[in-house]
Amino acid sequence: MAPRLAVVAVVAVVLAALAASETASAAVTCGEVTSAVAPCLGYAMGSAASPSGACCSGVRSLSSRASSTADRQAACSCLKSMTGRLGSNMGNAANIPSKCGVNIGVPISPNVDCSR
Repeated sequence: MAPRLAVVAVVAVVLAALAASETASAAVTCGEVTSAVAPCLGYAMGSAASPSGACCSGVRSLSSRASSTADRQAACSCLKSMTGRLGSNMGNAANIPSKCGVNIGVPISPNVDCSR
């Protein structure tokens, strides 16, 4: 009976560790990134003189949610994709973090290497 309980205990520990690693590696989604930076599009595309309060709030929120390497890489990939799709219309995008007083840790650019 004791060996069977030991096996059950080991299996329970392994399953708990797998569940924790799944949770820990969950990255920020592109939907979350898009929602956070949507208020920034006017400034990014040059139709607003400065980023709005909602834009800066979204960038701050994104910065705090993207705390792991996987989160930052996912956010970077989403931002890279967005700037690539909108092309040259995104001239002010790279300035948003500094204008909002936030360091997001990656440049907003279609040319950034998000694996670093």
